Amino acid sequence: MSDALPLGATGARTVVPNRCWRLDDSHQTMILSAVGDRLPEVVYWGAPLPRDADLATLHAAQAIDVTGGMLDETPDLSLCPEASRSFPGQPGLSLRAGDGTPILPRFAYASEDAHDGLMILRYRDAAHGLTLALHLRSDPDTRVITLQTALEADRPVHLDWLAAPVLPGPQQSQEMIDVAGRWIGEFQLNRTPWSPGLHVRENRTGRTGHEHFPGLLVPGTGTSNTRGEAWAFHYGWSGGHRMIAEELPDGRRQIQWGHATTTEPRPATRFESAPLFVTYSAAGLNGCALAFQRHVRDRIVRWTSDTPRPVHYNCWEAVYFDHQLPVLTEIATRAAALGAERFVLDDGWFGRRDDDTSGLGDWQIDRRKWPDGLQPLIDHVHRLGMTFGLWVEPEMINPDSDLYRAHPDWALGAADQTLGRQQMVLDMAQAEVRDHLHAALSAIFRNHTIDYVKWDHNRVLPAPDADQTRGTYALLDRLRTDFPKIEIESCASGGGRIDFGILQRTQRVWLSDSNDALERLRIQHDAALFLPFAVTGSHVGPRRCHTSGRTLDISLRAWVAAQRHMGFEMDPRELTEHEAQVLRDVTAWWKRNRDWMTRADIHRLDSPDPAVIAEQQLAPDGARFVVFAGKAATSSQILPRPLPLTALDPEATYRIELINRADAPALSRGMPALKDGPVDLPGAWLMGHGPVLPWHFPETMWVLEGRRL
Repeated sequence: MSDALPLGATGARTVVPNRCWRLDDSHQTMILSAVGDRLPEVVYWGAPLPRDADLATLHAAQAIDVTGGMLDETPDLSLCPEASRSFPGQPGLSLRAGDGTPILPRFAYASEDAHDGLMILRYRDAAHGLTLALHLRSDPDTRVITLQTALEADRPVHLDWLAAPVLPGPQQSQEMIDVAGRWIGEFQLNRTPWSPGLHVRENRTGRTGHEHFPGLLVPGTGTSNTRGEAWAFHYGWSGGHRMIAEELPDGRRQIQWGHATTTEPRPATRFESAPLFVTYSAAGLNGCALAFQRHVRDRIVRWTSDTPRPVHYNCWEAVYFDHQLPVLTEIATRAAALGAERFVLDDGWFGRRDDDTSGLGDWQIDRRKWPDGLQPLIDHVHRLGMTFGLWVEPEMINPDSDLYRAHPDWALGAADQTLGRQQMVLDMAQAEVRDHLHAALSAIFRNHTIDYVKWDHNRVLPAPDADQTRGTYALLDRLRTDFPKIEIESCASGGGRIDFGILQRTQRVWLSDSNDALERLRIQHDAALFLPFAVTGSHVGPRRCHTSGRTLDISLRAWVAAQRHMGFEMDPRELTEHEAQVLRDVTAWWKRNRDWMTRADIHRLDSPDPAVIAEQQLAPDGARFVVFAGKAATSSQILPRPLPLTALDPEATYRIELINRADAPALSRGMPALKDGPVDLPGAWLMGHGPVLPWHFPETMWVLEGRRL
C-alpha cells in the first residue's frame, strides 16, 4: 500500500512529503517509508500495529536527532543504502561500468505494482541507465516475508555486490546468532555480541556449506526459545553467499544478504539477489522457527506425492562400494522386516566405481557388479513392498573416468587444481554439460522404476561462481519437469547444501553424514530453527558409529531417528534380536504417528538442565503432542529438573504418558507418577512447572505423549 500522491495533471510530480507502505500478518507488521522519491527504509518491524495507524506519523516519530560530528541530515538506511547519499556504512550496491569505472547510483521513485500478495517498488537512475526493483511479499499463513532485489542496466555493467532488501538490525538486542559447522558437525549456533563495525560471514565454497548455513537469528535482550522477541533471516541460495551485520557510527544497525563477492565475474544487463526470507516473533526463537518450518513445508517444497513419508533404508554404511546382489537382497529383506518402506542403493553401482577415485561422470551400470543390471534388485525390493531409490552425484567428475578423458574441458577450474575426494566439478554453466547429464540420468530413470534419488555433492568448488548454481538449478528443474514423481534428496557430504533454494527443487535433506545419535540429537535440535520434520532425514546408524567410533544403545539411536523423517543406515544383519525388536517397536510407533507429526510444529524447549536437549512436537490443532527429552551428558545435579512445556492451552487438561517408561534403569528407585502410567494435568502447570521425569542414565531418551482432554 502506498500513501503517495499521484502525478499532477500537467505531468509534473506533486511534491510528496513521504511515501509509505505496510506489510502485515497476524504476528508482525513491517512499515516502509521514504522521503519524497528517495528509496524507502524500514521504519518499523515488530509486533502488529493497528490498521488505522498513521504511517506518516510513524515515519516522523522514528526520525533520529543530529548532533556534533554528524552530517546535517542522517543518510537513510534504505532497502539499498546508497553511497551517493553519504551513507556511512556498507552500501547495498557496488557497481562498475564496462571500462571498470565505479558507478555511484542515485535512485528515484519510478512506479509500483501490487498483485497476488506481491508488491514491487521500482526506482530509476536515468543518468546511469539503471532500474532497481524491490520485491516484497507477505504470507499471512506462514508469517514469512520474502524480499528480493533485481537490477537492470541499459548497457552491460560489472556487479561487485547486490544486497537483497536491507533491513535494520533491532536496537533492543545484545547479540546475534549465526550458524557455523563442519562435516559431521553441522548447524552449530554461534553467538556474537553487537559492537561497532562489521560482522561478516562470507561463504566462498560455491555451495551452501557446512560452515556457513545462510541463516541469522537476532534475539531481543533476554529472549529464550519460548519467550521474548526475535527476528530471523534466511538467504535462499545454494551458492556462495555473504552476510553483513553492521553497527554504524551513529548506533543504527543494518543486516545485508547477497551472493558472495566476485561470483558474478561477467558483465551483464540484469542481476538479482536470491530471495531473503524473514520473520518476527514475540514468542521467542520458536516463533521464528515455526514460521520457517511451515514456510518450507507448505510454500517452498513441491511435493511429489501426498502419501505418508516412508520409512527409509540406505545401504551405504552396510556395504559401501561392495555391491553384491545376494548380500543386498538379504539386507533388503531384513530392512523390510524391520519396517522399511523405501530401499536406496547408494554409491558404487555405475562406471568402474570400486572406491571414490574413479567412475564419477560415467552414469552407466557397472556390468561387473550388475551383470543383469539393477532390475533384479529392484524387483526384489518391490516384492517386499518397498519403493526403490538410487544415489547419484551428477555435478562431479573423477579425472579417472571415461567422461573426463573425452571432455576435460567440461571440468570447472584449472587442470592442476587441488582435488576434493579425488574429484573435480563439472562446469554446470555450460549447456552442453547439462544436456549430457540430462540425457544420461533420463536414460536411467526411464529404464528403471525409480521413486527416489539421493543427489550428492561431495566437494567444494575450485572458485565460487553464481552461474554454477544457476546451472544446477536449471538441470534439476528440467529433470523435475520430465520426472515429476521422483523425490529428490539434497545431500552434500551430509548437510553441505541445505537451503530454501535447493529445497524448491528437492523434498528431503540429508542433515549430516554423522549417524551418531548424540551428535544428531544436537544437530536436529538446532536445525529445527529453520527446517521442518517432513524434509529432515534421520537414520538409525550402526551400533558402533562409523564417524565417531562411539557405541550407543539401540533405544537412543531409534528414538533420535524417530524425531524426524525416520530411516535406517546400518547392516541389519548385525542386530541382536533385542535390538531388532526395539527397532521394530519404535518404527511401528513412528508409523502410527507420522501423519500428524509431519504437520506438527517443532518447539525447542528451554531445559533447565543443560545436559537435556528437549523438544515438543505439537499438532496443528494443539490436541496432541510428543516430547523428546534426550539426556546428552551427565547432569550436574543428582535428580532430574522439571521440564516446562510450551504453547499449550493453560485452561485445558492434558493426559500425559511416558511411553517408554519400561526403559527406566534399576537405579531409578522411586515412583514418580509418570512411572506408574498416564497422568492428567492442567496446561498451566505443564508450562509453568513442567513434568517431572524419572532418573535415567546419560545417552538415553524419554518420550512423553500428551493429549488434550
